[in-house]
Amino acid sequence: MKALAAPVITLISRLLQASIVSAAWIMMLCIVIQVVMRYVFGRAPSWTEEGAMLMFSWAILGGLALGVNQGFHVRLDLIIGSVPLPMRRWAERAIDAFTMSFGAYLLWSGERYYSMTGGSVSAAIGYPIEILHILAPVCGALIFLFATARLLGVSQPEAETEIAP
Repeated sequence: MKALAAPVITLISRLLQASIVSAAWIMMLCIVIQVVMRYVFGRAPSWTEEGAMLMFSWAILGGLALGVNQGFHVRLDLIIGSVPLPMRRWAERAIDAFTMSFGAYLLWSGERYYSMTGGSVSAAIGYPIEILHILAPVCGALIFLFATARLLGVSQPEAETEIAP
């Protein structure tokens, strides 16, 4: 099972990372177009702001999920550092379980919000607002997947960064 799941988790992680980098580049391009059009031509297109916001939303939410997979998500290392060494493994598993619960909650609540806002469109571009709102449940599903993989030992981060005291 682990032998089959690990390559899938790695593939999803790499695709996620590529999509975050792409979103960041698209966001920057939208901002540059916005600035040039505003200050050079005196008329900024409305789509650049919404495009940048959509890409920013994915970069942040996708980065959150990627952080869970690669072990650079927010956590209190101070507390883990104070746990006796034999119990540290269990504390790490507890963090992974809590993170998995958070991902499940984000998936559930994000899906509910997505369902409630169905049929709406964005103000400037007029794209279906579901495109923006689907990002939360997708992020929740990825967090759940990555935290579950860590909890089961299917995937471990490539390199965890330690902050020196």
